[in-house]
Amino acid sequence: MKVVTRFAPSPTGNLHIGTVRTALFSWLYARRHSGEFYLRIEDTDRQRSTPEASKLIIDSLDWLGLSHDGDLVYQSERTAIYRERARQLIEAGLAYHCTCSRERLDALRSEQMKQGLKPRYDHKCRELGLVPDQSTEYVIRFKNPLDGSVVVRDMVQGEVIYDNSQLDDLIIIRPDRTPTYNFSVVVDETDMGVTHVIRGDDHLNNTPRQINLFTAFGQNPPKFGHVPMVLSAEGRKLSKRDNVASVLEYRDMGYLPEAILNYLVRLGWSHGDKEIFSLDEMIELFDAEKIHRSPASLDPKKLIWINHQHMMELDAKDIRQRSRKIFDDLGVDIESSPVSVERVFEAQKSRSKTLCEFVERSRYFFVDEIEFDESSVQKHLTEKTRRPLQEFRSALTEISEWTQENIHTALVAVVETNGIKFGELAQPVRVALTGGTVSPGIDVTVELIGKSRTLARLDRALGLGE
Repeated sequence: MKVVTRFAPSPTGNLHIGTVRTALFSWLYARRHSGEFYLRIEDTDRQRSTPEASKLIIDSLDWLGLSHDGDLVYQSERTAIYRERARQLIEAGLAYHCTCSRERLDALRSEQMKQGLKPRYDHKCRELGLVPDQSTEYVIRFKNPLDGSVVVRDMVQGEVIYDNSQLDDLIIIRPDRTPTYNFSVVVDETDMGVTHVIRGDDHLNNTPRQINLFTAFGQNPPKFGHVPMVLSAEGRKLSKRDNVASVLEYRDMGYLPEAILNYLVRLGWSHGDKEIFSLDEMIELFDAEKIHRSPASLDPKKLIWINHQHMMELDAKDIRQRSRKIFDDLGVDIESSPVSVERVFEAQKSRSKTLCEFVERSRYFFVDEIEFDESSVQKHLTEKTRRPLQEFRSALTEISEWTQENIHTALVAVVETNGIKFGELAQPVRVALTGGTVSPGIDVTVELIGKSRTLARLDRALGLGE
């Protein structure tokens, strides 16, 4: 049997990180078993669903690299199919028209609650065989079995048993002729050939109702795996309106997609003590039955640590494409710069936790005019440092082969001549060239900035002290 999974988000807001973890688990399960992974947009809620939110979902998955197979499915384009399947259930005696008014249902619910009973429909229209005309408001209800039980053998939660006597005759078609969630997903899973459904455990109570619907259609239900929710760092339930949890916000903060996936796969799943995974390793090792049953909480410190590990493993040849937009947004043109962004990244990646941090800390390599941190100038560009800086500048003019080794030799010579510590020259040079006190090794920094720009910046720095 070919494994088929799906991700079925509702386009009602940002795609938050907890929902992406569910998509990742479904994607990994399909790829692990050489199966297929489908994307379905559940946009039947006309008031809350928007095309903009659908685009955010697609853009988020594209950025993460969670590619789907087959055509993208929109539930809003399948309304006629849902109505036809409901008609088939009515003809088979497995569903019925219900014309009970909202007032009657509210009164029934109120009375049941007064008696301490679980609110549920009382089957008034179940056996009436009503065929309402178009002027009559009605819903279509599914005839849930009245006895017996439903056994859910869940990949994560284990075996869960539900008594049919506790389940309602659920509405499958609303008064506006649109399908309800439980009905539309069963039709979709059937038509898409879904074999495994991995989703949030908030859907666990829907599962027995859906299994009964699969049975009514003569279909074997897929195998389910209900994963616990992801909580915020404060232990709250994540919300689509929580910007901190939005996937694309992590992108804009300079996180790597592979690091986000690595972090999420470890959020409620483990493989020994291993922390860092490549995508290929995730596919090879992922086992849905090892997903933890308890909720997991976001840990920003752990996420930034994992991102840093992936930054250090990132191939320098990829950095231009990955960082170009961030440089552009800062008005920095890396394409016409005499400095290689790839070489700068090699020098900076160990100290850069995100792409944004790399760009912000590397700006001085690519611009002609740097901005000075005033406190650094006051501390390091003093009358005491003027002479060593001048001697270093003179030594640099004599270098014919501009290499890190020759620059280092010049630095050491000036340090020894003046009887000072290496840092007493390195820091003033660093401030003169970068505007601040943080950079890669000073000899590497000088080499990357280049001879002409180094001399010009030293001249400017020496002028600041006049």
